[in-house]
Amino acid sequence: MKRDLATIAVFAALVAALAATSDSGVLLNAVMMTLYAALLAQAWNILGGWGGQMSFGHALFFGVGAYASAIAQVSHGWNAWAALAGAVAAAALAGLGVGALAFRYGLKGSYFALVTLAFAEVARIVAVSVGFTGGGVGMMLPLQQASGAVQSGSRHGFVGLVLGLVVVAQLVGAWLRHSRFGAQLQAVRDNEDAARALGVDPYRTKLGAIALSAAFTGAAGAFYLQVFQYIDSGIAFGVQVSVEALIGAIVGGLGSLWGPVLGAAVLHLLGESTRNLFGQLPGLNMVLYGALLVAIVTFMPRGLAGLGRTLREAWRGRRG
Repeated sequence: MKRDLATIAVFAALVAALAATSDSGVLLNAVMMTLYAALLAQAWNILGGWGGQMSFGHALFFGVGAYASAIAQVSHGWNAWAALAGAVAAAALAGLGVGALAFRYGLKGSYFALVTLAFAEVARIVAVSVGFTGGGVGMMLPLQQASGAVQSGSRHGFVGLVLGLVVVAQLVGAWLRHSRFGAQLQAVRDNEDAARALGVDPYRTKLGAIALSAAFTGAAGAFYLQVFQYIDSGIAFGVQVSVEALIGAIVGGLGSLWGPVLGAAVLHLLGESTRNLFGQLPGLNMVLYGALLVAIVTFMPRGLAGLGRTLREAWRGRRG
């Protein structure tokens, strides 16, 4: 645990120093969006990596967090920080609701994935249909740079905010590696029946995992709202959010502490590179991007974080 805490502290210090010493908007924006992607990936990793529950609908929690923050600030005049806390709480409650329905009836695997995807799509339709979300028009967040606001005139403040959220997510990941709850969650992931025979309650364990995962995803939604100052149903509950979250975790390494961060960084660099090199050819950058993702998933099943172990095993097999 001490080693994990030390690496998290070093990571936070290096990123903070990089952001503090740079005035480049391009660099700060790249760091901010990479950290944002890492937050989404680590949030998904809590449920999908540590818990083994493959969700295709994390956009539900993202959208709940974003809309809860927007409604609290625009319609009720909440402080931005209070709205952020409300977004985290609302997303966690949404996670508990989805988990209570899905896990109570023993849904797992592809059934659970499809149910979460269905919940996200239902939420998108509801958001378009009701008035308090702005309907199809969406909601615009006014620019607020006064004291107590999250928004700032530069990217430095946003980098600090998302870095803090990522550090908290990493601390939760370190806790899952070493805590009793984390051991129970991994036991449920590996063999639910065996875990139950050892006295672990799979339902309560998975419920705790989905609440934690949803809370961090909701925080990512609230952060997105503060940065871009606009949200609508397509952005909030669109499938692209769910895909970004799960791909970052899978490419980086499921059930690992630094895999989601590494995966988010590599994917962001890959996406920007292909866009810059082949942006003049519409669609080609996405083809190359997808092909590289398939190669990573095929030849590195443990993700980038497990590359060393994969290579060692391949070497031993070759020698044998």
